[in-house]
Amino acid sequence: MMAGGDSSVKFLLLHRTCKLVVLLCFLHISVTVFFYVRSLDVRFSFVQNQQHSNVSSMQTNRVRHAGFTSGTEPKVVLTTKEVQTTKEEHREEPKASEQPKEEKKKKEVEPEKKLEKCPETSPLLVGPLRVEFTSPVNLDQIKDQNPNLQPGGRFRPRDCEAVMKVAIIIPFRKREEHLKFWLFYLHPILQRQQLDYGVYVISQDGDQIFNRAKLLNVGYLEALKDYDYECFVFSDVDLIPMDDRNTYKCFSQPRHLSVSMDKFGFRLPYNQYFGGVSSMSKEQYLKINGFPNNYWGWGGEDDDIFNRLSSKGMSISRPSGDVGKCRMIHHDRDKKNDPNPQRFDRIAHTRDTMHKDGINSLSYQVVKTERLDLFTKVTVDVGKP
Repeated sequence: MMAGGDSSVKFLLLHRTCKLVVLLCFLHISVTVFFYVRSLDVRFSFVQNQQHSNVSSMQTNRVRHAGFTSGTEPKVVLTTKEVQTTKEEHREEPKASEQPKEEKKKKEVEPEKKLEKCPETSPLLVGPLRVEFTSPVNLDQIKDQNPNLQPGGRFRPRDCEAVMKVAIIIPFRKREEHLKFWLFYLHPILQRQQLDYGVYVISQDGDQIFNRAKLLNVGYLEALKDYDYECFVFSDVDLIPMDDRNTYKCFSQPRHLSVSMDKFGFRLPYNQYFGGVSSMSKEQYLKINGFPNNYWGWGGEDDDIFNRLSSKGMSISRPSGDVGKCRMIHHDRDKKNDPNPQRFDRIAHTRDTMHKDGINSLSYQVVKTERLDLFTKVTVDVGKP
């Protein structure tokens, strides 16, 4: 009897426990279902509100643009608040594609970084050069070999500021082949010397007697129309330096650059010789009133220039004989350039004539100016004797 009673009690306890567990599970399921249904209602209401808001916005936009789509539909007058809101909506930040443009403008406004001065002696120089005239050259070849030249035969260094602005003046008439050799050799030399330079070929028009000194005066004035040159190198077209250390620039005294010519056995013919290639600063040139204009034909003008310099207390500076070597392109004397029979008499009176015969009395007429790839050619009428 006792064993049967214990079994009944245990069964009853187990039965109640199971009912309690079932009841708890039912309660849990009910709570879960309740919250799930509630969440669905919230989501449905949110979607409805969003759809209603979008529909209202689309309708408002249609009404606002009614005046632009159809003349029969009513126009909407926006309130002050709506106008302000609309303006604020259109105040957009710059687009990403526009920002680089603004940055580009800022960069354009910023001043260029100032270059350092080039050294007094260029590190690009190579020294003695081999100069030959046996193989002909052409202008296209010279242009290809000097890609950094600017129109008119202009050049300036890119990585430093040149020590000097130099105008190279060449008196010229009907010497095209000689000019090609000059350009072929001199452009690379002048660039290695790191000069800010321009080449001016002053060509005498017509068939009158040649006047070298007057053409040099013309070159001085014509070059200054282009640029604020401070140094002037006056060079014959048939003289080529044999050493790039012979720098084509100006010094504290007037410079004679063609010191050792092969024509004279690489020696200076006489101490007062100032022909061939020389350089003067603007101040030195003006101090002697430029060059004489009345030396028609060959010879005399270089000695007159020497006398002018001496009379103003200036002395001639020169490079060494080795550095100052140069070669001349051999040729016959040009027609209409016979020796000037009056040259000795004029040289003897330089001190009397220099103040009234020079840059202050120069007269000429420009026939044509050409900005070519390798040089600037100025054709001029200098008159006649």
